[in-house]
Amino acid sequence: MDHAPRLKAEIWVKALIRRAEVGGASAMVVRRGDNTSGVVLVKLSTPDRQARVLTPTRSGDGTLQWMAGTGPEPVPDGDAEAYVQRQRKFDPDIWVVEIEDREGRHFLQEPVV
Repeated sequence: MDHAPRLKAEIWVKALIRRAEVGGASAMVVRRGDNTSGVVLVKLSTPDRQARVLTPTRSGDGTLQWMAGTGPEPVPDGDAEAYVQRQRKFDPDIWVVEIEDREGRHFLQEPVV
């Protein structure tokens, strides 16, 4: 079981944005959530107006990993936005970070399943 202390959401988001920018991508907060414990969605956008939305989950042993909430393949940007809006109805404290990268990289340190 993963017992590492959790970073505040705001600090974690800033670190992700910094990794993306260092990697040559554009990243920004498009929806600010709870500073301490808000769940973070990561929207990956490409120049052809396709996107994926990654959502956090836990593996069987409790470690953080990410899954594509919009499915394994990119979807039209409007479909990704609709997914984000549905998630916001369930959790108004949710964060949304959008990363625009030609290669579709996510810059997450945890596995994407």
